[in-house]
Amino acid sequence: MPGPLDDLRGYLAWLEERGLLARVGEELSPILEIPAVLRRVMYRRGPALLFERVKGHPGWRVAGNLYPSLNVFRDALGVGSLEEVGERLVSMASRAPPTSLREKVRSLAEAGGMARYLPRRVRRARFAENVVEAGDKPLDMLPAFKTWPRDGGRYLTFPLVITRDPVRGVTNMGVYRVMLLDGARGVVHWQIHKRGAMAYAAAGERGEERIPVAVAIGCDPATMFTGVAPVPYPLDKLLFAGMVRGRGIDVYELPSGLLVPANAEVVIEGYVRPGELAEEGPFGDHFGYYDKPVEPYPVLHVERMYYRDDPIYYGSVVGKPPLEDAVLGKAVERIFLPVLRMLLPEIVEINFPEHGVFQGLAIVSIRKRYPGHAKKVMMALWGLGQTSLTKIIVVVDHDIDPHNLDQVIWAVASHVDPQRDVLVVPHSHADALDPASAAPSYGSKLGIDATRKLPEENMGRPWPDEVEEDPETAVRADEVVERLLGAQR
Repeated sequence: MPGPLDDLRGYLAWLEERGLLARVGEELSPILEIPAVLRRVMYRRGPALLFERVKGHPGWRVAGNLYPSLNVFRDALGVGSLEEVGERLVSMASRAPPTSLREKVRSLAEAGGMARYLPRRVRRARFAENVVEAGDKPLDMLPAFKTWPRDGGRYLTFPLVITRDPVRGVTNMGVYRVMLLDGARGVVHWQIHKRGAMAYAAAGERGEERIPVAVAIGCDPATMFTGVAPVPYPLDKLLFAGMVRGRGIDVYELPSGLLVPANAEVVIEGYVRPGELAEEGPFGDHFGYYDKPVEPYPVLHVERMYYRDDPIYYGSVVGKPPLEDAVLGKAVERIFLPVLRMLLPEIVEINFPEHGVFQGLAIVSIRKRYPGHAKKVMMALWGLGQTSLTKIIVVVDHDIDPHNLDQVIWAVASHVDPQRDVLVVPHSHADALDPASAAPSYGSKLGIDATRKLPEENMGRPWPDEVEEDPETAVRADEVVERLLGAQR
């Protein structure tokens, strides 16, 4: 049924109906000006924006800040909590194989329910209303951002870069920034740890001369979110997009054979060649620093670009948090918490603080059962998908709220002996964007065990008793304080 998940235009209308969209009538440039306005609105927790006059790009509009808060994204998905989305994945992954006839019948029925998340091929795509071939320099038409003065050029900052895994055939769809070299070429920032880079490397090993690539810009909010989601390999991202939406997405097959979201505003079709690289950057990233050094990444050759009538371009901006990517990071945290709990049942709650910049810091609470349990959780997270890039992990007990930093600080101050409870892992993989790493994608890890120590962990010293009030005294004191201060509220 049509709604905010139908396409970008439906989502913008949904936002406007709720007073969550502001239209900008001033003519502004995508070079520095639009990004500067977006940043200021995001820092003030303002609404989504639609720029209706874009300097140098007549006929185009630009949308930004489409994820203004977690509550807005949750409501757009039509769920009571974002964890419900993760439970869909857990439900599919945790089914036991059927053994009896009755279980097999029930399994078929459940599989039929999962079918609603599968992508559906369509013969017509909305983005195919206009086609521009490579010779006409289609990338020059796009109002791509230059966000910071020393950026290496204009960038597609929220492109859904689509490839097909050459080994398993599944579709990957990731948000990898693309620096525009000219009207028909770009550079894809495929970080070494990401699924796109895995597919690129596998294709090169197989001797493929060309790797088809498509770029979709401006889809419904659930599909766009899927691009940043750390979906476990080899789960098909088009399938996961259906799980986030609650129903399968319509996809269109390009001449290259790639399947792309049919509701996109813009689709770029092209290819990369294994081994053909160009320098990418600098780029002012979400740590608040320019990425250095400039590094070589694959060159994207554009064959053609499709776009809708009266097209809307979507771009995000990054810098010191909290900006729009902080909301997306918290959405990832909430949606994938059920998955983490399935893999590590001792986990109670987790917090990736928005000022920790995604992979910078994680605080996780656990139900501790044995000596060394906190370090076991650290090492498990460092070996698991995107959490493997987390630089600092703090583990606390189940009765400490990881989202309450005052409680976390108390736990660290009260429960940590630095020599015993701090774990440093040198010479390890690291987030490619971390400006503190010794080398790109190579650094170290820090783990802090802020749990209460068991006798085996406390090096012979008895663990002290926590100070607690007498229950009867506490009730009496509460009654007195309520009489004294309650009337003042």
